[in-house]
Amino acid sequence: MDLFKKAIDMSKIYTENTKVEAIILAGSVSRNLQDDYSDIELHIFWSSSPTDEDRQYPIKKVKGTILSYHPYEEEEWSEAYLNQDGIKFEISSFLSTTVERFISDVMDNYRTDLEKQCLVASIHDGISLFGKEKINQLKNKVVKYPSGLSKQMISKNLWLSNGWNNRKALLSRKDWLMLYNVICGVQKKLFGVLFGLNHMYVHHPDYKWMQYNIKSMQIKPENLYERMTKILIGNPKNAIDELEVLIAEVIMLVEEYNPELNISNQKNHIGYTK
Repeated sequence: MDLFKKAIDMSKIYTENTKVEAIILAGSVSRNLQDDYSDIELHIFWSSSPTDEDRQYPIKKVKGTILSYHPYEEEEWSEAYLNQDGIKFEISSFLSTTVERFISDVMDNYRTDLEKQCLVASIHDGISLFGKEKINQLKNKVVKYPSGLSKQMISKNLWLSNGWNNRKALLSRKDWLMLYNVICGVQKKLFGVLFGLNHMYVHHPDYKWMQYNIKSMQIKPENLYERMTKILIGNPKNAIDELEVLIAEVIMLVEEYNPELNISNQKNHIGYTK
């Protein structure tokens, strides 16, 4: 199934609405990472707030089946549906003014909010399906990853979590659900640091496409993907030991590539256990 062509066909229906200013193809299809389980992610930028009729017209046009339908939340409208061929579409709609503000928050104010950064990543890497001039203007604003954002991503994510300080107690108690929640949380934080170190925008709040992202990184510990995988599916005692080593290696990389960055408080916090 040619998902790219299906995305183009669907975008043409949205462009029948004069309030639509631009459409970006995001997600795995835009990065040529699609597989048998992939859906099509479209970001729709509107000149004014879309009504329910605006949002539902394209779905009705393809006789689609709505899977989820959310009101305006956190400055976004979103819905998911299947078309007649059973292809799933994930739609995220934003006012164009909101998109501009999100870009400014990330690029100028170095905000690390993952929701905003994911939108910036979609603009940076996504494919324009409509409103090419508008999309190119947005792409030009995010083409250079800010050094200030890099420092913020590193500093904030190196705080890891308070749960990490309790890892030995959780292991001793065999409190597996909480322990692995902590382990996954720390792994995500390390990814946040590495994305900042490598000047890469975060594409997904849960760091989807782990293998692809690691391959794209120039600065990283050796055999990172294999080690991260073993932490998740191996012996829990060994997982904690390996994660401790990874944390130390990531800190060394931060100090090597950002020697001016003061992370002494984060290091002290990471070293505390009970």
